[in-house]
Amino acid sequence: MKLSDVDITRYMLEGRLVITPPPSDQQIGAMSVDLQLGTSFRVFAPGKAAFIDLAPPGGVAFGGFGGSPFDDLMNEIQASETAPFFLHPGEFALGVTAQSVTLPSDLAGRLDGRSSLARLGLMVHATAHTIDPGWSGQIVLEFSNCGRFPLALRPGMRICAISFETLMSPTSKPYALRSGSKYKNQHSPLPSRIDQEKLDKN
Repeated sequence: MKLSDVDITRYMLEGRLVITPPPSDQQIGAMSVDLQLGTSFRVFAPGKAAFIDLAPPGGVAFGGFGGSPFDDLMNEIQASETAPFFLHPGEFALGVTAQSVTLPSDLAGRLDGRSSLARLGLMVHATAHTIDPGWSGQIVLEFSNCGRFPLALRPGMRICAISFETLMSPTSKPYALRSGSKYKNQHSPLPSRIDQEKLDKN
């Protein structure tokens, strides 16, 4: 069941849902909270690898230029309100929300882009729209520009909305307590950690 604005406010007052810094009344909609864009971005550096093999027998492999780990494949860029990050048509970049979100073990989040931005070609998440119960940290955004014009992304702008859905019972595997959680407590747009996943032998 989705939380309404009344539920969201009550959950925050009770400390069951934590959003830092706290949202203003204008950021809380009928059943969601608008989140703002942070200052950090990551983009793939040209010439670091010819390809990435996502499922070879021994785990993720890099082809061409020496097998760089993901941290070395991406450059971090800092933006500001006066020096925006420009996302050009066809480009992909990682960003991060300005707010940190902490969920209890019986509440899941769902991230949605803004329709007004999508109509200009901006996609906010490629696939990762579910925020697991027990999550704590800033939320990474997977940007793509599907339009025809470069888009200036400025820190502080309203970039997405998060809504919340209650589980029938608390999960036994909250994200922050799972040993295999690769992005817990993240405060920047971390690159993919798929190379840390254990291979399925079955």
